[in-house]
Parts: sequence; structure tokens; C-alpha cells
Amino acid sequence: MFIDCHCHILPQIDDGSKSTEMSLQMIELQHQQGVQRIIATPHFYAHREKSVSHYLQKRQEAYQKVMSSNPAVSRIELGAEVAVEHGLSQIPEIEKLAFQGTKLFLFEFPYSGFNQRYIEEIYNICNDYGFTPIIAHLHRYLEYYSKTEMQKVLEMDAIFQFNNEAFGNFRERTFCKKILKQDYRVVFGSDAHNLDSRKPNFEFLAKKAKAEWIENANSILNTYLIP
Repeated sequence: MFIDCHCHILPQIDDGSKSTEMSLQMIELQHQQGVQRIIATPHFYAHREKSVSHYLQKRQEAYQKVMSSNPAVSRIELGAEVAVEHGLSQIPEIEKLAFQGTKLFLFEFPYSGFNQRYIEEIYNICNDYGFTPIIAHLHRYLEYYSKTEMQKVLEMDAIFQFNNEAFGNFRERTFCKKILKQDYRVVFGSDAHNLDSRKPNFEFLAKKAKAEWIENANSILNTYLIP
């Protein structure tokens, strides 16, 4: 069984699913691949949103579209993929973007050079509210961070999330395996956005990753998630 802790399956809220029908098809594909828990994590960009409460209202409306279209859909939980920006920790109600009912908070670094300020923003939020940070798709920052800078990220008291497709790229796969062998806390996500170029892909992870890595990832997440 799999837990997808990072995906964009809610309709018409970000650059993910374009319709309720697409969302339902994505969810069905997840279930066919053995995903038993799905955490929907639509993007949150502070500079684009009116407020956290406005974002949460949009997220709930998107969630209700899915649930009202097919009440049989289950184990969809709500979270957010929060882009790290200067001043993020000072935004009112920022704590409400944690995975619902948990102390997990998914952060996405900017696709730019390393900045210590970003780590400080994460620490400020997590220290204030007792959250455990998850760093989204760590492998994507190989292009932007030096080895020294990446090590600073790895020294955070965080969980590191890898997208399943990372195992299809030699450089990213090598990096992922290195991190896994060093016993960092690692979890997986599809980061699915649609049904073609970025579709649910846990069947790929099952072929490429060791069963023990997947089991460990589930165990880490189940420590925090409501049964």
C-alpha cells in the first residue's frame, strides 16, 4: 500500500487537475496503483493569495466538488504545498496550512539559489507551532544548490519528500538512494497534476524503489496521520 503525501488532484485550484472529472480519474488511477491514502496539497503562494482563509475556502470548495460527485471516494485528506517566501512566518493563520489534524507542514523552496533566510522562515513556523517540516521534492534542487548548501538543508530536522519520477533520472536517482542509505527520514509523493505528463505514478515507484524504503515512508507518515 502507498500513501501519496504530495499531489495536485483537487480541481481548478492550482495548476493541477483541470476539472472534477479529471480529479476523479486521477483518484481512481491512484487506487488502482495501491494508494490507500491521498493528501491533496494544492499550491499556496503567499504573494498570490488574498489570505490564508481565502485559500482554505477555495480548497474546501474544490474538495466538495470531488466528494459530492462521488461520495464513495475516501481517504482524501487536505494539506498544502507552501512556497517559502520572505515573511511567510508572519502571515496570519499560516498554521492552518498544515496537513489537517497533524503537525506536518509541506514546504517548497523557490527554484533559485540557496538562501539561509528560507530555512529561517521554516524554523520560525515550525518552532512557533510545533510542526515537523516536510521539504518537497528535494531532488529538484540539485540544479540550484551546491553540495555545501544541500548539506545545510539535510541538517534540518525535517522529513524529505522525493517525487516518484526521481527514480527515472540517473542523477536524481543516485541522490535519492544516497539519502535513503544514510537513514534520513524520506517519504514519497506522486506530485501528480494531470493524466498525461504528470499523472499518478506509484506503479513506477513500486518497480524502482526497495519495498523497505516504501514501508519506512509509510511508517513515518502514519506516525503523524490520524488512523
